[in-house]
Amino acid sequence: MLKVRRYNTADATEWDEFVGKAKNATFLLKRGYMDYHSDRFTDCSLMVYTQNDNGKAPLLIALIPATIHDDELRSHGGLTYGGLIMGSDMTAELCLDVFAVINSFLHDECGVKRIVYKPTPWIYHSMPAEEDLYAIFRVCNAHIAARDISSTICLDRRPKFSKLRHRCVNKARRNGITVAETNDISDFWQILNDNLEAKYGVHPVHTIDELQLLHSRFPDNIRLFMAYEGDTPLGGTMVFECGETVHTQYISASKRGKEIGALDLVFDYLINERYADRRYFDFGKSTEQLGHYLNCNLIHQKEGFGGRGVCYDTYEWEVQNVEC
Repeated sequence: MLKVRRYNTADATEWDEFVGKAKNATFLLKRGYMDYHSDRFTDCSLMVYTQNDNGKAPLLIALIPATIHDDELRSHGGLTYGGLIMGSDMTAELCLDVFAVINSFLHDECGVKRIVYKPTPWIYHSMPAEEDLYAIFRVCNAHIAARDISSTICLDRRPKFSKLRHRCVNKARRNGITVAETNDISDFWQILNDNLEAKYGVHPVHTIDELQLLHSRFPDNIRLFMAYEGDTPLGGTMVFECGETVHTQYISASKRGKEIGALDLVFDYLINERYADRRYFDFGKSTEQLGHYLNCNLIHQKEGFGGRGVCYDTYEWEVQNVEC
């Protein structure tokens, strides 16, 4: 028998221990990351247990990081992904039952009528883990509501850089640009903010204080690499290390940095040296408007480094239409 209940703060240790062993989770799904912006969302994360008649304690078998918005449950509103988080023992048949009880619980106990679901992309799985995609098709009658495309390099079979990217790397080298890991988040954030404000009239999703907080909580996962001309920062990228996959969370360069290929040199170092022994290097999405708008200039740059397409999908279903 399966049982579902809502997460509460007393469950943080149990939650994080499960995430650490799950086959399709990253550090972004630990409570220290998820809860840094808890004031912006109403958490409705779920924990699924097996309950036996032999007197043993219930066994945690799955999690869903989620927030609730009126009568709609969403894969956590502050995260790019985070569907059903599963242990290595999850089977296809069990996953059908998991979604049946989840839908019943949300309908009966939480008044949820609609679910927006963002599964963890396969490049972040430590082993095959798409039982949830089959289950939401079978049990929930889910449909794809959005499809974004990311650019990812398979590092053990990485394509060569394009001629343009090679030229920019060489230009940066001729100008004596250096690349180094740094903890000076404020310098990078200022470059990032200036670019976003000038081009789009917006600010980064994370404030300086939030990035510094997250870095202090996950120093082994969140890293910053910058290009310098002498002592002058020109730009760089904030990297999230997620096991065998590396993700660029932010990328930005000053005007001078763009002129002399500073970012090209940063990525040459990261791809061909620093992370050459990992499996995937993920540049992130180049789409907006639920995937209907493709930023061609942005994705062309990522593809020039060898990035190729990986889809980030969003699914939806109406809970009252689910036949459990």
